[in-house]
Parts: sequence; C-alpha cells; structure tokens
Amino acid sequence: MIIKILGSGCKKCVTLTENTQAALASLGREAEVVKVTDFAEIAAHGVMSTPALAIDDKVVSVGKVLSADEVEALLKAQ
Repeated sequence: MIIKILGSGCKKCVTLTENTQAALASLGREAEVVKVTDFAEIAAHGVMSTPALAIDDKVVSVGKVLSADEVEALLKAQ
C-alpha cells in the first residue's frame, strides 16, 4: 500500500502525515508514506486544495486535516 500526502509541506500537511502514521500503527499495518510537494504532481491527481490524502493513487480526502481516527476508517475501507 502506498499512501501519499499531497501538499506544500505546511503544518497541516505535517499533521496529516503524523495522523496517518498513527492510524497505521493503531491498525498494525505497514505502508509506504510518501510526501508529494511538487504542485504539478499534486494537480495531476486533480487536487486543487491541500492537504490531500491518496491511498494507492486514489484521492480520498482534499483540503482537510483528517484525525487519526478518520484516516483509520479510510484505511479499513481499503
């Protein structure tokens, strides 16, 4: 599983990354967490508002800092 955090690297993006890692730990899952800061690549995913979260190249959240519980719910649905 590859999880992408799409954003400029701002505080919201950092928080989303931390919450994603916490959710993975809580579920006992391992995944590659990739930070994408290149705006061309972010736009290629159809994202115009950051931070965004993509799981296996499917964008599941845009413009919102998800809590660890919210990320966990999305991971369970995968």
